[in-house]
Amino acid sequence: MTSTSQHTPAELQEKLGYCFQDPACLERALTHASVRASAKGRARAGREVRFDNERLEFLGDRVLGLVVAELLWQADPEATEGDLARRYNHLVRKEACAAVARAIDIGAYLILSTSEEDSGGRDKDTILGDAMEGLLGAIFVDGGFDVARNIVREHWADLIAKMPAVAVDPKSALQEWAQGRGLPLPRYRELARSGPDHKPVFKAQVEIKGCEPATGEGLNKRAAQQAAAAALLLRLEGVRTGKRNG
Repeated sequence: MTSTSQHTPAELQEKLGYCFQDPACLERALTHASVRASAKGRARAGREVRFDNERLEFLGDRVLGLVVAELLWQADPEATEGDLARRYNHLVRKEACAAVARAIDIGAYLILSTSEEDSGGRDKDTILGDAMEGLLGAIFVDGGFDVARNIVREHWADLIAKMPAVAVDPKSALQEWAQGRGLPLPRYRELARSGPDHKPVFKAQVEIKGCEPATGEGLNKRAAQQAAAAALLLRLEGVRTGKRNG
């Protein structure tokens, strides 16, 4: 079975700031894959559902990425590649897309299978984020890149204005350090695992060409790698300033 909303496409188009030339393109952007996957899935006209928003989502993701990259590049001429990459990742991640979708109330217009509706699909980050990307893809197909760019600029403006400083995690910082010196990327390997199965402790080692390896421990592999990267960064900072750590 298929669950649709009582809200009209015209309402959503007003919120988006764009009127579709092809209404079917908008409907496809709002149709979740669960509808097509359902053996009893039917579109509102009673036809079998042969399309969903997955292909448009793929396209919209690329449109969003290009526009956000352009915005960030123009906004801060002094930003490094690492700074731009961290801000970019913050603005194109699924949670950001879902936040924009909620601001427009896209969830109210989604076409879902009954089972997805019953499980709270209209407010799931993944579904909302995918639908937002699907809408951007649909706008690109229906109206062209300049229109899609304007939509992103308008609806992402608040996120950009309120974007917090994005902290650099040790692994990212170490990678940037290596790349800035033309060195190969850091290499990580697991050295040991100890403790009980329900609460293991991992030990990891990181190596960079020309540097003595450093180790770190954590409650999972990623945490251990982050600790190892932090240890190596601390040592490298000590070398740079003439201090000795440990």
